[in-house]
Amino acid sequence: MHVSSSGDLLADRRYEYARAYLEADDAAAAADLFLQTLERSPGWLPALIGAADALAANGRRDEAEPLLREAAKRDHDGLFGASLRLAALGFAEVPDAPPAAYVRGLFDDYADRFETALVEDLGYRAPWLIADLIDKARPGGRFSRGLDLGCGTGLMAEALMGRVDHFTGCDLSPEMIARADAERRYQALAVADVVAYLRRCEGSFDLVTAADVLVYVGALGDLFGEISAHLASGCLFAFSVEESTGDDLVLRDSLRYAHSEAYIRSVSAEAGLAVLDLRRATLRYDRGAPIEGLVVLTAAV
Repeated sequence: MHVSSSGDLLADRRYEYARAYLEADDAAAAADLFLQTLERSPGWLPALIGAADALAANGRRDEAEPLLREAAKRDHDGLFGASLRLAALGFAEVPDAPPAAYVRGLFDDYADRFETALVEDLGYRAPWLIADLIDKARPGGRFSRGLDLGCGTGLMAEALMGRVDHFTGCDLSPEMIARADAERRYQALAVADVVAYLRRCEGSFDLVTAADVLVYVGALGDLFGEISAHLASGCLFAFSVEESTGDDLVLRDSLRYAHSEAYIRSVSAEAGLAVLDLRRATLRYDRGAPIEGLVVLTAAV
């Protein structure tokens, strides 16, 4: 995420060094430099967030809490995710959804390296796993009107190339939509929150997809209800989630939500969506560790 200057060049330099140490997994050195930054620029929001992240990564969660509480007072639109970080550390209630500004800023910043970072560096597979489930349920089938929620740069459209006659991509990030537009992977594109888009959208779809999107949605009841309202009987909704093996809805240290199988089945049933297939799979890797999830295919009843 783009960070403006603190107004102190030395503080800015220490902040950048601290970020480099944190990215290199040296949380102790990063914390020290972030705290030095705050000594020169007290209350500077990026440094408050950085110091809290580094302290938490270094096992000093209690020291991170006051910094995050101060950050939350300054993070008025939620761009830096201060309240989300408090919840992930157990110092606040887990919100049903992340701040829209946080998600938009995250992916606007990520857009220029999204596909390379995900596919080549992290082994990202969700779109192709979803496409495989769809193909097994409807071998060789075509869809007249599809909607890809949280479309990013269009990897889901690439995985389903030639199978959807009119594919609309929707994403909260303008930068992601610009990249998808440049790739010409969709017939229509919209910059919008996925629930808000569905609420104002007219007509129906025979396929809706959501690859690696629900981790940034949180509670799924409203979204699944809106999706079901736009699907005729037998039409498909396919998606992936990171799996929680404990509580139904968990906010991880990564600031991504995980959902349990029981929760997915329950919220699908409540929305009038029948689970046709559900499989466990490695969705991608993070710092060399596999991120396990569920790939799910449902149909409107």
